[in-house]
Amino acid sequence: MQPGKLLIAAQRLQAIAQAGIAYATTAYDLERYEEIRAISVDLLQELTDEPYEKIMRVFASETGYQTPKVDVRAVMFREGNQVLLVKEKSDQDRWTLPGGWADIGYSPFEVAAKEAQEETGLHVRPLRLLALFDKRRHPHPPQPWYIYKAFIHCEIEGGELLQETTETAGARWFTPDELPTIKLSTDRVTESQLTTLFGFAKNPELPTLCD
Repeated sequence: MQPGKLLIAAQRLQAIAQAGIAYATTAYDLERYEEIRAISVDLLQELTDEPYEKIMRVFASETGYQTPKVDVRAVMFREGNQVLLVKEKSDQDRWTLPGGWADIGYSPFEVAAKEAQEETGLHVRPLRLLALFDKRRHPHPPQPWYIYKAFIHCEIEGGELLQETTETAGARWFTPDELPTIKLSTDRVTESQLTTLFGFAKNPELPTLCD
């Protein structure tokens, strides 16, 4: 089995185990589902760079029917051919769009605005959802969690562009031609995704993309 298909199988095993643990009616069933979860974590640790303890800790903290995690990215254009990227401290100062995990209690637009402000110092107004992607259908490195990625177009309304925050170590505007020359945080955004998003800078009326 190819590594990508094996990763999906491991993620599905984890989801089945989590639901089973939540709804098991006997101690025997609970024990079997906990064993399935341990097997899935072993597989996920082998297939990704995440340590066993981190995977087990995150999965053990989740209960009920498992659903995909959501990553929200703020997309800001300038002059029709530039996009704002930030250096991600947690990924060796590689470049990415501002963003992060969706937070409980915040709408997707609110998450995009909050992440943009925290990582760039800019105050933005979210305008529209540009794309909702299934991470496994794009050339990201493997990861234990099943993830949807939301890219939201934001308009800058104020603030000052910061070169360092608690999470970022730089910020800069890039043109499409510069993308092949920089190191991207491919766990967060890929060159092909940025190229696709630049299409909205040229033609704002393009329909929202969804895998």
